[in-house]
Amino acid sequence: MPYRVRENLFIGNISDAAEILQNGSTEITHILSVLSSVSISFFSEWRSNLVIPAKEIKKVYAGGGGGGGDGCSGSVEEDSIADGGSKSSLSPDKILYSLEYAGKDLKLVRMAVPIRDMESEDLLDYLDVCFDFIDRNRKEGSVLVHCFAGVSRSAAIITAYLMRTEHLSQEDALESLKQSYEFVCPNDGFIEQLKMFEEMGFKVDHASPIYKRFRLKVLGESYNRGEKIESSKFGADPGLATEVFSEGEVASNLGNNRTPAYRCKKCRRVVALQENVVDHIPGEGETSFEWRKRKSGNPYNKSEESECSSIFVEPLQWMTAVKEGAMEGKLSCAHCEARLGFFNWSGIQCSCGSWITPAFQIHKSRVDISSV
Repeated sequence: MPYRVRENLFIGNISDAAEILQNGSTEITHILSVLSSVSISFFSEWRSNLVIPAKEIKKVYAGGGGGGGDGCSGSVEEDSIADGGSKSSLSPDKILYSLEYAGKDLKLVRMAVPIRDMESEDLLDYLDVCFDFIDRNRKEGSVLVHCFAGVSRSAAIITAYLMRTEHLSQEDALESLKQSYEFVCPNDGFIEQLKMFEEMGFKVDHASPIYKRFRLKVLGESYNRGEKIESSKFGADPGLATEVFSEGEVASNLGNNRTPAYRCKKCRRVVALQENVVDHIPGEGETSFEWRKRKSGNPYNKSEESECSSIFVEPLQWMTAVKEGAMEGKLSCAHCEARLGFFNWSGIQCSCGSWITPAFQIHKSRVDISSV
């Protein structure tokens, strides 16, 4: 039996959704299925075997447009839902959601979102589409959010929804949900992402250092699993947008939106903008290297110990060796081939002592900083 969380919002498990699809409901008009791809397929086969009607409206892929369909008043429409493009951590060929009319007499609208109940799973990039579905359809009916057991994935989605709509902390939102259904328990990876969501101001902010670090972590985990990293996941080459202009002309051609740019010292090509930089928490300077260094100098002079000698950026389109799939190597300027730094999917330790994983490092001594 689904449990009411808020007006027109319910949480449940796969059995609750199956019961509604098979026998209908006097309350539930929309179903959000948060299941693995395998479970979504199995669920669809079960429904087909019972001859429960279903009519696909569309499928939408990450970074791409939706498929054709009949439209659906009051449900997710083909607007800007999947406009994240390369900023999303999701693979561009990964389904973001599928939408269908379902149930007895096709009276229900069901959206299926493929998320596994794993700590390493990307939850953040699915939040906006789930929020949109819940928001729109609570206005004209009631929404059931369910996963397999009704414990982790559906709880994470609803917790994030309560955080955003009621401006609750992660802890308060989860505690509020437990008052409606005491068995909810999102996995630790989801809890960590919900805390990031709170830190970003209850939104998935692709420009936030928090999201950038998360995105790099997801890419690194994908690489370590042996998956090919699509070049569409790399940031745009900032040099292509600026190379035809002189330094004095760049600002006006970019709408006078002046931002720090890092230029190769040898040829002046732009290799990174400030928006490409992935900030990190400074380490403890030289003390981080004591295990492999002899102590020398004044131990009380720590004024410059934590100064970073490099910047770390997201993988960019000009990084040829990275695009070719190398594990580690040099980063060379795309124009003059001057050495700028190094990359390593397993990580590099910054001069400040912090370990950055994965790492795309540009030495400050190899670039000049100017404004564009």
